[in-house]
Amino acid sequence: MIKKYALRFFFVTACLMLGAAWAQDYPVKPIKMIVPYPSGGTTDALARLVSVKLAAKWGQPVVVENRAGANGNIGAEAVWRSAPDGYTLMFTSPGTLTTNKSLYGSIGYEPETFTPVSLFAASSNVLVMRPSLGVANLSQFITYAKSHPDEINYASQGAGSTSHLTAEYFKTAAGLNAAHVPFKGSAPAIMELLSGRVDIMFVELSSVLRYIRAGNVRILAVCSDKRNQLFPEIPAMAEVLPGFSSSTWFAMAAPPKTPSAIVTKLSAAMVDISKQPDVMKKLEELSLDAVGSSSAELSQFTKQETDRWDRVIKIAGIKM
Repeated sequence: MIKKYALRFFFVTACLMLGAAWAQDYPVKPIKMIVPYPSGGTTDALARLVSVKLAAKWGQPVVVENRAGANGNIGAEAVWRSAPDGYTLMFTSPGTLTTNKSLYGSIGYEPETFTPVSLFAASSNVLVMRPSLGVANLSQFITYAKSHPDEINYASQGAGSTSHLTAEYFKTAAGLNAAHVPFKGSAPAIMELLSGRVDIMFVELSSVLRYIRAGNVRILAVCSDKRNQLFPEIPAMAEVLPGFSSSTWFAMAAPPKTPSAIVTKLSAAMVDISKQPDVMKKLEELSLDAVGSSSAELSQFTKQETDRWDRVIKIAGIKM
C-alpha cells in the first residue's frame, strides 16, 4: 500500500513538474487561434489584435483562422477536439461557450469542458428604436407596446444570436409581445431599422453608435445595471426591469485539459495586452471595456451567463 501511494505521488509530482517545464518554454512553435465566425466582424478584429500582440510578446507567429458555420459550432468543435497543448486556441463571442448547447440540444462538443483562459473585452447591449415610432423613452415604449399588441416587431442578427435572445428576455421581463424579424448579421438588421421597416433592435453599442449620434435611431436603454458614461441621461434597463443584464463579450478558451501552467501564462498575457494603451484606445473606439480576466474569473462568468440564457431559451421555447 505504501509503495502504491509512493508511486502515485511520484507520478503526480512528475506531471506537475513537466507541466511547469512546458509553460516555461511555451510557446516554441506557431500558435493557431480559431475564430468560429466569419472574418470582418468584431470577434475577428479583436482576435487579430490579440494575435499581433501575442506574437510580439513571445516571438512566435499567432495565426488567426476563421472556421465559421452553425452559429460557431464548427469552429468550436475543432478547438475542442484539438490537442491540449496551448497551440490551438479559440477566440470567441458568447454563443459557443454559453448558449449553443441549449439552443441546439445536440452539438459536437461540451462547452463547459473548455479550459477558460481570459475574458478580454465586453460591452453592454443597447435597445434602439426607429424615431418615427414616436415614443420618447423606455417606459413610454413599454406602455405603447402593451397597448398595441401584435404591432411591434424587432430585428436581430439571426435566430439564436445575442440580439434575438436579449429581445426574448425583454419581452418576458416587460410582459409584452413583439414579432421576430431575423437577419444574417448586424449590418442588414441595422439597415432595416434605419429604413423604418422594423421598430426596435437589441445590439452592441459599437454597431449603432454613429447612428445614435446622428439621430437616425433613438437609444432607449443600456442593458446593464448602471448607465453608460457616453449617454448618462439614458436609463440602465435594470432601473426599469430589475436584474436585467445583457452584454456582448469576447474571450479566449483552450481545449479541455490544457495544463494549468500554460493557461496561467496565457491569462497573464491577455491581462497585460488588455492594459496596453493602444489596445485600450482601440477598444474604446469600439465602445468596448477592457477586461483581461483570469481563468477562474472567466469560468465563473460563463457559468452565470449560461444559467441566465438557459432560462430565457426555455421560457421562450427557442430551438435551432
